[in-house]
Amino acid sequence: MTPNCKKLIVSLFSLCKARLRGGRASHEGRVEIAYKNVWGTVCDDSWDINDARVVCRMLGFSGAISAPGSAQFGQGSGPIWLDDVRCTGQEINIAKCQHRGWSVHNCRHSEDAGVICGKTITKSKKNKIYNYKNVFVSRRVDT
Repeated sequence: MTPNCKKLIVSLFSLCKARLRGGRASHEGRVEIAYKNVWGTVCDDSWDINDARVVCRMLGFSGAISAPGSAQFGQGSGPIWLDDVRCTGQEINIAKCQHRGWSVHNCRHSEDAGVICGKTITKSKKNKIYNYKNVFVSRRVDT
């Protein structure tokens, strides 16, 4: 295994899955992410369109229309995994964006972040859950 491939495998395990809940359609909802196989939410502090772009891309949508906060799609439950998320909009996964740290927050579920994604689904994504194995296949380094 080449050093580049080893680095790729290590970084992929730090990625998370995402889903949308509480929306009226599949392209909108409260952002929920799975970290260590436990689903939780994202706080809306610093939440903006760049963060929404990353989540929408994770889910296979063509882009983001808006990044509503204040639990517009209802309050989630369970852990609040991320706070003060600051994506550039180019990341492949929200886990790669700057944030305070996993489960480090000063929020309540009344501040859950949401997204409204463009309705177009990219050809490479068939489902609503982003799985790091799909990235590994598409980014595999041949040795």
